[in-house]
Amino acid sequence: MSKTVLITGANSGVGKSLSLFSAMKGDTVVMVCRNKLRGELARDEIIRTTGNKSVHLIIADLSSLDSVKYAADEFRSNFNNLHILINNAGINLPVRELTVDGYEKVFATNHLAYFYLTKLLLDLLKLSSPSRIINVSSNAHAEIDIDDLMSVKKYDQYKVYCHSKMSNILFTYELAERLKETEVTVNAVHPGVVRTNIYETVHGFPRFLIGLMMPFFISPSKSAQYILPLMYSEKFRNVSGKYFVKTRETATKKGSYDVEVRKKLWEISEKLINKN
Repeated sequence: MSKTVLITGANSGVGKSLSLFSAMKGDTVVMVCRNKLRGELARDEIIRTTGNKSVHLIIADLSSLDSVKYAADEFRSNFNNLHILINNAGINLPVRELTVDGYEKVFATNHLAYFYLTKLLLDLLKLSSPSRIINVSSNAHAEIDIDDLMSVKKYDQYKVYCHSKMSNILFTYELAERLKETEVTVNAVHPGVVRTNIYETVHGFPRFLIGLMMPFFISPSKSAQYILPLMYSEKFRNVSGKYFVKTRETATKKGSYDVEVRKKLWEISEKLINKN
Protein backbone atom coordinates (compact mmCIF):
# COMPACT_ATOMS: atom_id res chain seq x y z
CA MET A 1 0.00 0.00 0.00
CA SER A 2 1.36 3.41 -0.94
CA LYS A 3 2.21 5.86 1.82
CA THR A 4 2.18 9.62 2.21
CA VAL A 5 5.63 10.95 2.98
CA LEU A 6 6.58 14.49 4.02
CA ILE A 7 10.24 15.49 3.69
CA THR A 8 11.72 18.84 4.66
CA GLY A 9 14.80 20.27 2.96
CA ALA A 10 13.84 18.24 -0.08
CA ASN A 11 15.16 20.17 -3.08
CA SER A 12 18.78 19.00 -2.71
CA GLY A 13 21.08 16.61 -0.90
CA VAL A 14 19.72 13.81 1.25
CA GLY A 15 16.18 15.22 1.23
CA LYS A 16 16.03 15.15 -2.55
CA SER A 17 17.41 11.61 -2.69
CA LEU A 18 14.85 10.42 -0.14
CA SER A 19 12.09 12.11 -2.15
CA LEU A 20 13.30 10.34 -5.29
CA PHE A 21 13.41 6.90 -3.68
CA SER A 22 9.99 7.36 -2.08
CA ALA A 23 8.53 8.43 -5.43
CA MET A 24 10.10 5.37 -7.04
CA LYS A 25 8.19 3.22 -4.54
CA GLY A 26 4.96 4.82 -5.73
CA ASP A 27 4.34 6.85 -2.60
CA THR A 28 2.73 10.26 -2.41
CA VAL A 29 5.67 12.57 -1.71
CA VAL A 30 5.38 16.08 -0.30
CA MET A 31 8.58 18.09 -0.55
CA VAL A 32 9.02 21.08 1.75
CA CYS A 33 11.52 23.52 0.24
CA ARG A 34 12.58 27.08 1.01
CA ASN A 35 13.39 28.18 -2.54
CA LYS A 36 10.49 28.04 -5.01
CA LEU A 37 12.55 27.71 -8.19
CA ARG A 38 14.88 25.04 -6.80
CA GLY A 39 11.93 23.20 -5.32
CA GLU A 40 10.05 23.18 -8.62
CA LEU A 41 13.12 22.00 -10.54
CA ALA A 42 13.71 19.17 -8.05
CA ARG A 43 10.05 18.11 -8.05
CA ASP A 44 9.82 18.15 -11.84
CA GLU A 45 13.03 16.13 -12.15
CA ILE A 46 11.70 13.49 -9.73
CA ILE A 47 8.41 13.26 -11.63
CA ARG A 48 10.26 12.85 -14.94
CA THR A 49 12.63 10.25 -13.51
CA THR A 50 10.05 8.13 -11.70
CA GLY A 51 6.87 8.70 -13.71
CA ASN A 52 5.15 9.28 -10.36
CA LYS A 53 2.97 12.38 -10.69
CA SER A 54 2.01 12.34 -7.02
CA VAL A 55 5.00 14.46 -6.01
CA HIS A 56 4.00 17.76 -4.45
CA LEU A 57 5.70 20.90 -3.24
CA ILE A 58 5.21 23.21 -0.26
CA ILE A 59 7.31 26.36 -0.14
CA ALA A 60 8.25 27.34 3.41
CA ASP A 61 11.16 28.97 5.23
CA LEU A 62 11.41 26.77 8.29
CA SER A 63 13.34 29.36 10.28
CA SER A 64 10.02 31.20 10.67
CA LEU A 65 7.32 29.85 12.98
CA ASP A 66 4.60 31.35 10.77
CA SER A 67 6.12 29.56 7.79
CA VAL A 68 6.25 26.24 9.67
CA LYS A 69 2.58 26.74 10.56
CA TYR A 70 1.81 27.53 6.91
CA ALA A 71 3.55 24.32 5.78
CA ALA A 72 1.52 22.24 8.24
CA ASP A 73 -1.75 23.94 7.28
CA GLU A 74 -1.01 23.54 3.57
CA PHE A 75 -0.30 19.86 4.08
CA ARG A 76 -3.46 19.29 6.13
CA SER A 77 -5.63 21.07 3.57
CA ASN A 78 -4.48 18.72 0.79
CA PHE A 79 -3.77 15.38 2.46
CA ASN A 80 -5.68 13.23 4.92
CA ASN A 81 -2.85 10.89 5.88
CA LEU A 82 0.77 11.13 6.95
CA HIS A 83 2.68 7.88 7.32
CA ILE A 84 6.28 9.12 7.31
CA LEU A 85 7.64 12.49 8.43
CA ILE A 86 11.30 13.22 7.71
CA ASN A 87 12.64 16.27 9.56
CA ASN A 88 15.73 16.88 7.46
CA ALA A 89 16.12 20.60 6.65
CA GLY A 90 19.15 22.20 8.26
CA ILE A 91 21.50 25.16 8.07
CA ASN A 92 24.99 26.07 9.33
CA LEU A 93 25.81 29.78 9.62
CA PRO A 94 29.21 31.48 10.17
CA VAL A 95 27.78 34.40 12.15
CA ARG A 96 24.87 34.75 14.54
CA GLU A 97 21.63 35.70 12.83
CA LEU A 98 18.14 36.15 14.23
CA THR A 99 14.93 34.91 12.67
CA VAL A 100 11.83 37.00 12.13
CA ASP A 101 10.70 35.68 15.53
CA GLY A 102 13.89 36.93 17.20
CA TYR A 103 15.43 33.48 17.71
CA GLU A 104 18.94 32.35 16.82
CA LYS A 105 18.57 31.04 13.30
CA VAL A 106 20.45 27.71 13.44
CA PHE A 107 18.61 26.61 16.59
CA ALA A 108 15.30 27.76 15.11
CA THR A 109 15.77 25.95 11.80
CA ASN A 110 17.57 22.82 12.96
CA HIS A 111 15.59 22.13 16.12
CA LEU A 112 12.56 24.35 16.65
CA ALA A 113 11.18 23.66 13.16
CA TYR A 114 11.46 19.90 13.81
CA PHE A 115 9.64 20.33 17.12
CA TYR A 116 6.88 22.63 15.86
CA LEU A 117 6.15 20.86 12.56
CA THR A 118 5.97 17.50 14.30
CA LYS A 119 3.59 18.81 16.95
CA LEU A 120 1.34 20.37 14.31
CA LEU A 121 1.11 17.11 12.38
CA LEU A 122 1.12 14.63 15.25
CA ASP A 123 -2.61 13.99 15.19
CA LEU A 124 -2.41 13.06 11.50
CA LEU A 125 0.50 10.73 12.21
CA LYS A 126 -1.56 9.04 14.93
CA LEU A 127 -4.59 8.70 12.65
CA SER A 128 -2.39 7.20 9.94
CA SER A 129 -0.54 4.79 12.24
CA PRO A 130 1.52 2.75 12.14
CA SER A 131 3.59 5.77 11.18
CA ARG A 132 7.16 6.92 11.59
CA ILE A 133 9.06 10.12 12.35
CA ILE A 134 12.73 10.37 11.50
CA ASN A 135 14.84 13.26 12.73
CA VAL A 136 18.04 13.76 10.78
CA SER A 137 20.71 14.57 13.37
CA SER A 138 24.49 14.12 13.18
CA ASN A 139 27.39 12.36 14.85
CA ALA A 140 28.64 15.89 15.48
CA HIS A 141 26.06 16.31 18.26
CA ALA A 142 27.50 17.76 21.46
CA GLU A 143 26.30 18.62 24.95
CA ILE A 144 24.11 21.73 24.98
CA ASP A 145 24.01 24.70 27.33
CA ILE A 146 20.33 24.62 28.24
CA ASP A 147 20.62 28.17 29.63
CA ASP A 148 22.02 29.61 26.40
CA LEU A 149 20.12 27.94 23.56
CA MET A 150 20.19 31.20 21.58
CA SER A 151 24.02 31.40 21.77
CA VAL A 152 23.95 34.88 23.28
CA LYS A 153 27.07 34.38 25.41
CA LYS A 154 29.23 33.21 22.53
CA TYR A 155 28.64 32.20 18.93
CA ASP A 156 30.86 29.51 17.48
CA GLN A 157 29.64 28.16 14.13
CA TYR A 158 30.69 24.57 14.69
CA LYS A 159 29.48 24.37 18.30
CA VAL A 160 26.13 25.98 17.51
CA TYR A 161 25.54 23.41 14.77
CA CYS A 162 26.60 20.55 17.08
CA HIS A 163 24.25 21.79 19.81
CA SER A 164 21.34 21.94 17.36
CA LYS A 165 22.00 18.33 16.40
CA MET A 166 22.04 17.31 20.06
CA SER A 167 18.68 19.06 20.40
CA ASN A 168 17.37 16.76 17.65
CA ILE A 169 18.40 13.74 19.70
CA LEU A 170 17.00 15.05 22.99
CA PHE A 171 13.73 15.83 21.20
CA THR A 172 13.66 12.33 19.71
CA TYR A 173 14.15 10.65 23.08
CA GLU A 174 11.51 12.75 24.82
CA LEU A 175 8.96 12.41 22.02
CA ALA A 176 9.45 8.63 21.95
CA GLU A 177 8.64 8.50 25.64
CA ARG A 178 5.46 10.53 25.08
CA LEU A 179 4.39 8.29 22.18
CA LYS A 180 4.89 4.96 23.97
CA GLU A 181 1.20 4.12 23.99
CA THR A 182 0.75 4.86 20.27
CA GLU A 183 1.79 3.26 17.00
CA VAL A 184 3.89 6.27 16.04
CA THR A 185 7.63 5.71 16.28
CA VAL A 186 10.35 8.34 16.28
CA ASN A 187 14.06 7.82 15.75
CA ALA A 188 17.10 9.96 15.02
CA VAL A 189 19.70 9.19 12.38
CA HIS A 190 23.18 10.27 11.41
CA PRO A 191 23.09 10.66 7.61
CA GLY A 192 26.84 10.17 7.25
CA VAL A 193 29.33 12.81 6.18
CA VAL A 194 27.59 13.77 2.98
CA ARG A 195 28.54 15.89 -0.03
CA THR A 196 25.86 18.58 0.39
CA ASN A 197 25.67 22.36 0.19
CA ILE A 198 25.48 22.75 3.99
CA TYR A 199 29.25 23.31 3.95
CA GLU A 200 29.00 26.34 1.67
CA THR A 201 28.69 28.67 4.65
CA VAL A 202 31.87 27.40 6.35
CA HIS A 203 34.72 29.90 5.95
CA GLY A 204 38.44 30.14 6.60
CA PHE A 205 40.75 27.20 7.24
CA PRO A 206 37.91 24.74 8.03
CA ARG A 207 36.53 25.38 4.53
CA PHE A 208 39.96 24.52 3.07
CA LEU A 209 40.02 21.25 5.01
CA ILE A 210 36.48 20.40 3.94
CA GLY A 211 37.50 21.02 0.34
CA LEU A 212 40.33 18.51 0.69
CA MET A 213 38.09 15.90 2.31
CA MET A 214 35.00 16.41 0.15
CA PRO A 215 35.92 13.67 -2.37
CA PHE A 216 35.81 11.17 0.49
CA PHE A 217 32.34 12.20 1.69
CA ILE A 218 29.45 9.93 0.72
CA SER A 219 26.87 10.89 -1.87
CA PRO A 220 23.34 11.98 -0.88
CA SER A 221 22.06 8.87 -2.62
CA LYS A 222 24.24 6.61 -0.47
CA SER A 223 23.15 8.45 2.66
CA ALA A 224 19.50 8.00 1.71
CA GLN A 225 20.01 4.26 1.40
CA TYR A 226 20.99 4.16 5.08
CA ILE A 227 17.80 6.01 6.06
CA LEU A 228 15.32 4.19 3.82
CA PRO A 229 15.14 1.01 5.96
CA LEU A 230 14.14 3.13 8.95
CA MET A 231 11.33 4.53 6.82
CA TYR A 232 10.05 1.29 5.31
CA SER A 233 11.49 -1.91 6.75
CA GLU A 234 9.22 -4.03 8.96
CA LYS A 235 12.35 -4.68 11.05
CA PHE A 236 12.04 -1.17 12.48
CA ARG A 237 8.25 -0.97 12.69
CA ASN A 238 8.18 -1.05 16.49
CA VAL A 239 11.59 0.50 17.17
CA SER A 240 11.40 3.94 18.75
CA GLY A 241 13.58 6.36 20.70
CA LYS A 242 16.84 5.20 19.13
CA TYR A 243 19.74 6.74 17.25
CA PHE A 244 21.07 5.07 14.11
CA VAL A 245 24.30 5.21 12.15
CA LYS A 246 24.31 3.24 8.89
CA THR A 247 21.10 1.52 10.05
CA ARG A 248 22.82 0.33 13.24
CA GLU A 249 21.51 1.40 16.63
CA THR A 250 24.26 3.48 18.22
CA ALA A 251 24.83 5.12 21.59
CA THR A 252 24.77 8.91 21.67
CA LYS A 253 27.22 11.26 23.36
CA LYS A 254 27.54 12.81 26.79
CA GLY A 255 24.48 14.76 27.85
CA SER A 256 22.08 13.03 25.49
CA TYR A 257 20.61 10.75 28.19
CA ASP A 258 20.00 13.51 30.73
CA VAL A 259 16.25 13.27 31.28
CA GLU A 260 16.10 16.58 33.13
CA VAL A 261 17.77 18.45 30.25
CA ARG A 262 15.56 16.62 27.76
CA LYS A 263 12.40 17.71 29.56
CA LYS A 264 13.69 21.26 30.02
CA LEU A 265 14.41 21.55 26.30
CA TRP A 266 10.84 20.42 25.60
CA GLU A 267 9.41 23.01 28.01
CA ILE A 268 11.50 25.81 26.50
CA SER A 269 10.57 24.76 22.97
CA GLU A 270 6.89 24.82 23.93
CA LYS A 271 7.24 28.35 25.25
CA LEU A 272 9.09 29.51 22.15
CA ILE A 273 6.50 28.22 19.70
CA ASN A 274 3.64 29.51 21.83
CA LYS A 275 5.01 33.04 21.58
CA ASN A 276 4.07 32.87 17.92
